[in-house]
Amino acid sequence: METGLTGYHHQHFRIHPILDQILERWTGEQKETVHLLIHKYGLPNEASWTKIIWYNNGPWKRTIVHLDTVPHNFPTPHLDYLEQTIDYKVPVQFFDELAQFDGSLYPDRTAGEATAKCDQEAANFMALNLMNDILTGRRNVEDARHFATEIEKGLRLKGQSSPYFERFLFPKQIHTADPDVRYF
Repeated sequence: METGLTGYHHQHFRIHPILDQILERWTGEQKETVHLLIHKYGLPNEASWTKIIWYNNGPWKRTIVHLDTVPHNFPTPHLDYLEQTIDYKVPVQFFDELAQFDGSLYPDRTAGEATAKCDQEAANFMALNLMNDILTGRRNVEDARHFATEIEKGLRLKGQSSPYFERFLFPKQIHTADPDVRYF
């Protein structure tokens, strides 16, 4: 079951009958994240039993909250379920380095997108900002991993923020798709 939810307004505790029905089955951090994102970006554009999706919400091309989680230990153990995407042309020669930096960072050459998947929007900003640092030569993989660990420690243990968690530290890209070359 998938539905478009645009045009409905948040009233009291009920959000939207179909979304409420879906969220009744959700628990924990994923459900809490959906409510935080609704408060920040409004109702999602799509919802199914296993994922809830916003398009063009704030700085994001797409935000998906997945019901299913994936354990991820870098830089500290957490569950990945919040996937956020931007338009970004990642040069193919950097794909291996990005995988070494963070296994939950996904460049998509054809679509011209970069996606980060973590448990917090702040961590997704950080991953994509550090991706940009690697691609522009500001940091190598080891330096980016060390920096991510240090600022993540500050955020999770002391509540200290960083510009890396708050916004993109690079200009928005457009026309990033690469449909490749036709061979026949």
